Amino acid sequence: MIHLTWHDREAIKKVKCVHTNAKKYVVDQVLTVGKVYEVKNETEEFYYIIDNSGKVGGFYKDYFQEV
Repeated sequence: MIHLTWHDREAIKKVKCVHTNAKKYVVDQVLTVGKVYEVKNETEEFYYIIDNSGKVGGFYKDYFQEV
């Protein structure tokens, strides 16, 4: 139940959004190119960050580069 405490957790690292060109998802409404986000959790395929809507969301790692 780690997802219940993501807002309060310390960030693992920071990543910068490099593009929002998604093939099947609409991510340009919740991510901003050039903005730095704090990673709350990470899996092999996704970063879990607090996006522009203020909610924690999981996004593919290819949208980001590590800062």
